[in-house]
Amino acid sequence: MRKRTDPQGRGTVVVAESAWGAVAFCVACGVGLGWLVPLLADWLVSLPWAPLEGPAELLHAVPEPGRTLGALAVGAVLGLVVGCVAVHESLSVRVSGTHVGLTIRDEERAFPRSEVAHAVRDGKQLVILGPTGAELAREDCGLPWDRLAQAFTGHGYRWADEDPHRDEFRRWVPGAAGLPEGANALLHARARALRTNDDASDARELRAELVRLGVVVRDEKGRQYWRLPRGL
Repeated sequence: MRKRTDPQGRGTVVVAESAWGAVAFCVACGVGLGWLVPLLADWLVSLPWAPLEGPAELLHAVPEPGRTLGALAVGAVLGLVVGCVAVHESLSVRVSGTHVGLTIRDEERAFPRSEVAHAVRDGKQLVILGPTGAELAREDCGLPWDRLAQAFTGHGYRWADEDPHRDEFRRWVPGAAGLPEGANALLHARARALRTNDDASDARELRAELVRLGVVVRDEKGRQYWRLPRGL
C-alpha cells in the first residue's frame, strides 16, 4: 500500500499489486518449468509407451547444454508474457478524501466522494455502491482485503464485508417480471455468454448495459441474480 499527497493536500492511498513482483514471480515460475521440461522428456523416452512421445524424443535428441538453456529461455519468455498479462488484468485502487479511483485493463474510472455510499467486499469482488444502492463498479479483486478496508475507512468511507443489499437480489429466470424494458433480453444474452465462457468481456459489456437500465447483477455458481436500486 502506497500513500501520496493529492492536489488538495489530502493523503491518497493506492492499493495495487507490485508490477515488478508479479512479473518476477511469473518469470521465476516459467524458468522453473523450463528446467523441469528436459527432465520430463528424458523420463518419457525411457518408458515403453507415454503420451507426447514424439515431442519428448525430439527434445531428448537436442544436445546439452543447449537443450536446458533453450528450455530455460523459453520458460522465462512465457513467464514474462504471463506476468505482463496478469499486471494488465489486475485491479489498482486509489482512495483519497475527494475521490475513489479504479484502474484495470488500462481503463481508469474515478468516482467523487459524494457518489460513493459503500465500498463492499462481495466474495472475490470489490463493489462500489452509490447512495441509492446503484452499483457504480464491480471488479474481480486479488488485493488484500484488510488493506482495502483500511484505505477506505481511513478516509471516512463506509466499508462492508458483505453486500448490504444482498437480501434484495432475486434469481433471474427468462421473462422475469419487474425488470425494465430490454433487461430480460440482456440477461438472456449474458447467461449465454457466461455458459460459453468464450469472451469474458462480452459478459462485462452486458453488465454495463444492464447498469445503464438501472439493474444490478451479481453472479453465483453460474446463475444470475438481480435487484433494482431504490426509486426504480
